[in-house]
Amino acid sequence: MKRRNFITKTSVAGVGLTLFGTYACKETKKVDGQETTDVQEAIETAPFFKLSLAQWSMHKMIMEDGVDPYSFAEKAKNWGFEGLEYVSQLYNPELSDANYSDEAMAAFVEKSNAEAQKHGLKNVLIMIDGQGNLAVSDETERNETVEKHKKWVDAAAAMGCHAIRVNLSGSNEPEEWKKNSVDGLTKLATYAKTKNINILVENHGGLSSNGALHAEVMEMVNMDNCGTLPDFGNFCMTRKPDSWDCLESYDKYKGVKELMPYAKAVSAKSNNFDAQGNDTGIDYVKMLQMVKDAGYTGYIGVEYEGTELGEEAGIIATKELLLKAAKEVV
Repeated sequence: MKRRNFITKTSVAGVGLTLFGTYACKETKKVDGQETTDVQEAIETAPFFKLSLAQWSMHKMIMEDGVDPYSFAEKAKNWGFEGLEYVSQLYNPELSDANYSDEAMAAFVEKSNAEAQKHGLKNVLIMIDGQGNLAVSDETERNETVEKHKKWVDAAAAMGCHAIRVNLSGSNEPEEWKKNSVDGLTKLATYAKTKNINILVENHGGLSSNGALHAEVMEMVNMDNCGTLPDFGNFCMTRKPDSWDCLESYDKYKGVKELMPYAKAVSAKSNNFDAQGNDTGIDYVKMLQMVKDAGYTGYIGVEYEGTELGEEAGIIATKELLLKAAKEVV
């Protein structure tokens, strides 16, 4: 699959903002002979998580249709989300052409903060891609990758995010991959701890999509600011040569269950939907039950990646599916 002089800000949360809107007043009414209010009803029906939008859900709008990535907050607000999950590569070539200079990164932070504040949304995390291989066997290259990620840790801190998401690409040999991953993550998380930022690993292909190995790496790192970002659908470990078709997959339900004890974020991947609005390849009720059973109550990010619906329609369909499925978990 597909750090210096940053302008800081205090995240702005709208008073009374919930998944169901802003309440200017409380309307009292009777239900089954007892008085209740709209606010009480909203609280009772609210899901156990908060809704964020993964910017990758609109990557075609940005990369193919020329939509300004800085319109992210405005669009997410209009679609009914509370939190923003940025994707670093969607700000290229602006950032890559500037070689991720301090000035370019500061501009990214300032503009993103201004938009999030304007629309009353919370910056949640930044997903980092294209900054090197954290699990590569060459120690020099691995250390360079750690250094490249540090400016994204700084950006996340300046934006009021709680985390950055990283990838554990590199070696394909399990024991070597685990050793390299522990080294790269420990070095990066040690720096990130000074900034109060979490380093999160997503199941994102290769050995990172092996839930058992991924969980073992988390145990070996054993740092409170290093965790996972389980994605409901990214469990393809090997793809066919010169193709995106998956050759070897890990059981998605087993994988999410193995990663949830270390989760500090969750990604609700979706692709296509049936007539009832359910994802055709992922049982959302089953997934959300595992998320809830793990005691997770943070943000769940909508990440639509389907082809049958346009991105806006797919985003909304995924959000609605999450809310519907949340009512069925116990």
